[in-house]
This record gives sequence, C-alpha cells and structure tokens, in this order.
Amino acid sequence: MRIPVITGSLEIPTLDWRNDDVDQFLEDLRSRLSPQGDIVSSASNDLTLRVFGEDLSPQEVVRRICDEVATEGLPALLRYTRDLDGVPLREEEIRVPVSEMEAAHREVDASFLNSIRSIRANLDTYQTAILAQDVSLEPREGVRLTHRFTPLSRVGICVPGGAAAYPSSVLMTAVPAQAAGVQDLVVVAPPTENGSYNREVLATCFELGIESVYRVGGAQAVAAMAFGVQGLEPVDKIVGPGNLFVALAKKRVYGHCDIDSIAGPSEVLVIADQTAQSKFVAADLLAQAEHFPGSAVLLSTDADLIHSVREDLETFLADLSRSELAIASLNQYSGLVLVEDMDQAIRLANRMAPEHLHLQVESPDRWVSRLTNCGALFAGHQAAVALGDYVAGPSHVLPTGATARWASGLSSNDFLRPSSVIEYEQSGLENDGVHAQRVARQEGLTAHALSIQVRMKGGDSDD
Repeated sequence: MRIPVITGSLEIPTLDWRNDDVDQFLEDLRSRLSPQGDIVSSASNDLTLRVFGEDLSPQEVVRRICDEVATEGLPALLRYTRDLDGVPLREEEIRVPVSEMEAAHREVDASFLNSIRSIRANLDTYQTAILAQDVSLEPREGVRLTHRFTPLSRVGICVPGGAAAYPSSVLMTAVPAQAAGVQDLVVVAPPTENGSYNREVLATCFELGIESVYRVGGAQAVAAMAFGVQGLEPVDKIVGPGNLFVALAKKRVYGHCDIDSIAGPSEVLVIADQTAQSKFVAADLLAQAEHFPGSAVLLSTDADLIHSVREDLETFLADLSRSELAIASLNQYSGLVLVEDMDQAIRLANRMAPEHLHLQVESPDRWVSRLTNCGALFAGHQAAVALGDYVAGPSHVLPTGATARWASGLSSNDFLRPSSVIEYEQSGLENDGVHAQRVARQEGLTAHALSIQVRMKGGDSDD
C-alpha cells in the first residue's frame, strides 16, 4: 500500500458510540497499524525501482539485501549504502573514528551534555532497580537449584537518521544494556546529517563510552550486524527503532541473533474525562502524530472535551514544524471517539493494546489495574507521554501494532540470558533418581535411565 501525498486540512475522524460502529472503526485501525509491512512512501517505491529494476514489495527488498550481505559481506554492505543512501563510502570510512566522537563531545553545548547526563542517571536508576537477580534454593535434601542471569556479550543498536536526529534512541537502548552488564555495544546509524554524521548523536555515544559506531543504516546495517562482515563482527542481539525496512530486516535475521521487536508506526491512545484539559490531550495526540505514519486516538466520555480537542489540534498545527506529517497521521490513522463510559473505554483500550496509553481522568489510580494491554501506561494529567520518550526511566522502545497484548517494552532484563545451574549430592540423587529412571524407561530412553542408575548406590535402578 502506498502512502498518499500529504496535503489538505485536518479531517480527523470523529465518532459517537450512539451513532457509529466504534468497535469496527478501531478494529480497522488496528489492522492497518499491525506490523504487516505494506505501508511505504512513493519515494521508497521509486528508489526500489531505481535500485532493483523492478517494483518489489518491502519484504522482497529486505530478503535480497539480507541474503546478499550474508553471502557477499562487506562489498554488499558498501554497495547498498551507495545505492540506497546515496553515499559511496570506502571500507575504512565505515567506522566512525573515536577521535571524531570525542571532538563532537567537546563541541556540543554544555547544556546538552548536562541533559544527557541527567537522563542517563534517571534511566540507570530505573533499569538497575528492575534488574533480575539470581535465585538459589534447596527444595529437597541434596538438591540445589539456581536460576542465574548473565549479560549478553555483544549488542547492536539501530539509531534512525532520516527526518531527525535521535540521541534519545542511543540513551534508551544503550543505558538499559549497560545496566545489565553488556560490555560490547555497536551502534549503526545511516550516513546522514541526522545519523552518524550528527554531532549530538556522536557526542552521546562518546558520553556513554560507546566506541563502535558505524556509518550504515537500513536493512543492510541489520544484516551486517546479524551475519557479520569484514570489520564488523556479528552481535548477539539487535535493538532499536527504525523504518519499515529495518523492522522487516530484524524479523528476517531473527534466529541468527535475537531482536527486541518488529515495530510498526508510533501510537498513542488517550482516555480522558471531563477533568482533562483539552490542550494537554491535543498536544499528546500531536506528539505521536508527527511521527508519520503515527496513530493518535482519543476515547472520551465528554463530548465537549472532544470538540475542544478538535479546536486545539487546529490551533497547535499552525505552528508545528511537522504539521503536514501530523495532519496526514491524524486524518489517516487516528480518531476522536465519544464512548459511553469508562467501562467501554477500558474494553476498547485493552483491545487496541496501544504502544502508549495515557489516562487523563479523575482518580486515575482507580482504573490502572484494569488497563492490562499497553506498552507503557501514563497515569494522570501531568504525565506527558513525551516524558517517557525522553527522561522518565523506562525505555521508549515499546511494542506497537497491538503486540502489547503479549509483548513488553525494552528493559535491562532483555539483555540478560537466564539459565539454570543444577547440583546434586548423593542423597538427592537417590531420592529423585528412582522417579527419573521410571519415566525414562517408560519413554524408551534406556540410556537416560542408565546414566542415573550407574550413579546410585548398588546401581539399583527402580523400586
């Protein structure tokens, strides 16, 4: 499906539960936002035709890129960096020199670095506090069991660099990994002014002690980290946001390494009652809508609030730097919905399972426990979603496209690998060995039974 040209005025759908099929509207919206990989721009389609000589689907493009990087290595990575990003890099130019990152760190505003350090401290406090701890127990005599956690050795981080620069994405992925104890972090960002040539992004990497930064992006960067190429060893896990092609590439390489998620368009769902301030609601909707394609849905029990929000959207849009993108998101992937009561709002919210869920109602604590399906829940009028995007403490890498029904946001625990340590003394062996042998023989696995039998006193294997 091609994204239409971005033009026109605000025409966000407005629905009333008494007259409209709200359930069907939201179901259609959820379907269009699911990670199916079919929403691409006309510019992307044109680039595909120019590079590949045929009109390929995004899945076919990603398959070709990943397969060629896997088989050819660095030459394929350099070729796609040239053809897709328009930057003809040499092998020695792929990795950003540490001296360049250090220079960027010296040149950025001191106030920016101060904010980076404050955010890092907030993230580290939260991510360290929630870190899983080893558990050991002795459930029976002569038996000791340990559930232990060890950090991954090497993690790759995708940092976008298209329409804007995102030092926040470096923080929201690298700090949780560092809190978990990951020692080797690799950052990839496209060779653009907003990517790996961006001073603030490079300064943030240097501030965090990240020395491996590569000027590659897109599906080719994901493939390079998963399979490894000359000068870039493979990683154990790939995390971080990106466009559709990055998401599909992560899906394709899963199994060669782990991934965080297959992310789709950014989403926010606001539940608001008569106590909400329309300007707050409108601003929160726009904060996600400016990520085109983005989705912003309001479920409100107050018709007057919906009317005021509609007016405030118009007012704010006049001054936004991304107003056209926000309008397109609001018109195509959003809605203002009047619901009967909070029960209906909660039912619809759990069904939508949004990335961000903002509860702007009186006594929000009353409803929090019933809202179970969301990437992150923001409770209260002052808890702007953008605070979670930048500074609160949890990572802003969250499940989208209704995958919050079963998926969770990125955290320090996602960089830990749990495993078991099983210890037996003779007394424990004697007690448990009888039962293990009996089941093993019933399954016809006599060697399993033998491996226990030879350890037991007298070699007695059964009752």
